[in-house]
Amino acid sequence: MEALVKQKCTACHKDAPRVTDAEIAELKPQIPDWNIVEVDGEQHLERTYKFSDFQSGLDFTNRVGATAEAEGHHPALLTEWGKVKVSWWTHAISGLHRNDFIMAAKTDQIAADLA
Repeated sequence: MEALVKQKCTACHKDAPRVTDAEIAELKPQIPDWNIVEVDGEQHLERTYKFSDFQSGLDFTNRVGATAEAEGHHPALLTEWGKVKVSWWTHAISGLHRNDFIMAAKTDQIAADLA
């Protein structure tokens, strides 16, 4: 299987299928530090990254935002002093799609590049 970080998001529509439990079992090992959480009845991928100051977190937030814009898939980002919480899910299907796993892997790569 090609690494998630090297894949591109595909256009998603309201009839697109959510990932199955089997797909989650296949994809999740590539993003081991992410949690699958339920928010208002929808599954989300969520991770909080730690930073030494606000500016480092803001730089990370901006890089994630630029990547999200390039891929056409956008997260929820909460930037605070010393940390950034990132949540990925697909609004159109009210849950998780393969795109969310791809973007979580790309987010991890951004964090590694800035470390």
